[in-house]
Amino acid sequence: MQHQRLSVSSSSAVNITSDIVTNKSMEEFSDSDEPPSSSTETSEFFSPPVLPSFILKDKLPSRNSLSSPKTTIFRKSHYPDISREQWNDWRWQLQNRIRKTDELSLIIRLSENEKEALEHSNGMLPLSITPYYASLIDRDDASHPLRRCVIPVSTELIRTEGESDDPLHEEGDSPVPGLVHRYPDRVLFLATDFCSTYCRYCTRSRMVGRSCSNIMSTKRWEMALGYIESHTEVRDVLISGGDPLTLSDESLEWLLSSLRSIQHVEIVRIGTKVPVVLPQRITSNLVNMLKKYHPLWMNIHFTHPDEITPETENALNKLANAGIPLGSQTVLLKGINDNLDTMKKLYHKLLMARVRPYYLYQCDPISGSSHFRTPVEKGLEIIKGLRGHTTGFAVPNYVIDAPGGGGKIPLQPGYYQGHNGTSVILKNYEDKLFTYPDTCPAE
Repeated sequence: MQHQRLSVSSSSAVNITSDIVTNKSMEEFSDSDEPPSSSTETSEFFSPPVLPSFILKDKLPSRNSLSSPKTTIFRKSHYPDISREQWNDWRWQLQNRIRKTDELSLIIRLSENEKEALEHSNGMLPLSITPYYASLIDRDDASHPLRRCVIPVSTELIRTEGESDDPLHEEGDSPVPGLVHRYPDRVLFLATDFCSTYCRYCTRSRMVGRSCSNIMSTKRWEMALGYIESHTEVRDVLISGGDPLTLSDESLEWLLSSLRSIQHVEIVRIGTKVPVVLPQRITSNLVNMLKKYHPLWMNIHFTHPDEITPETENALNKLANAGIPLGSQTVLLKGINDNLDTMKKLYHKLLMARVRPYYLYQCDPISGSSHFRTPVEKGLEIIKGLRGHTTGFAVPNYVIDAPGGGGKIPLQPGYYQGHNGTSVILKNYEDKLFTYPDTCPAE
């Protein structure tokens, strides 16, 4: 399929800069977690800030009738005047993100540890949780897995040895702003610095939610596209951020169309957590647009089986029915998902929702992440407990994204035991030894 690249100067094109910036300069938003707009203040709980114009351009989504019982109870309890139709409007969810301590304390009984972190949060990754995702969090248990993922604790303020704001050296591998070119044939396109919900262990916590890097601008997008166009070895583009699915349909289509107009770009991928934290965003309009740009792949960030709800399953079903291959990326997190039973349950649920487990990541050593990181042996133990004990489709690649920009390095339990004469010694999932005749001469 041939796609014509849209011109930024044409009357029909998306003016990305005007979608984001209104009357204020970027410097004025350096401490805000809002995409710049005409207002970033919230006067009272549930009084939404002005929604960014790049979101307002979309039509109202169709009503989603699916809702988990826990979410329904939460909505009726904390948002009694909000209809189900409003609740299922993804833009309403964004407008009403929980971003302040007093808002959060109305729905969750904060621990002293959490209060301390929130009181000393200057310079930290901002707080932002969609009402939908908040409905999945345990009100009283501070150790609840989903709660620990999105609410800061005081340990986040401690920087330990080996940690870094940019441990993967992305900025050093960035030939133009907003683009990372580490591997020979593929690039990472950072389309936005905005997410609907911020994970406390985010690899890009140095930049997301800051609204000061101006990633989503005409100039930066055009520079990145120009770089890709001039480097014919690039055949694979991963669009990430922030979360690219928080862009409007129009802005995202402009980017996809522009990439598809570059002849040597064969595959486009999207990295997102939106189907998990904002499943209402996966509208029929969105998926009908996305399927025009195949081959298009999507990797989704899942953390725990509690995230797989009727709403999420419905979103995944729409994406899969649009012919988009779905994969999952999971970060191994101490006390959250670092046990075999939790991971097996997550991966089995994902397969039932037509999502293939792809990566299990060792947690990156970002600043303030020591309380999240497990020993590497724990990841190997989980992979060993999966291999042979469940379908191979449910076994992801366990990788460490090497600090310093070394890229993803796969780790496996010791199945290869070495040579014995002309035979290879192998250990299976039951720790039984087998030999394979390795007699073919080397070329």
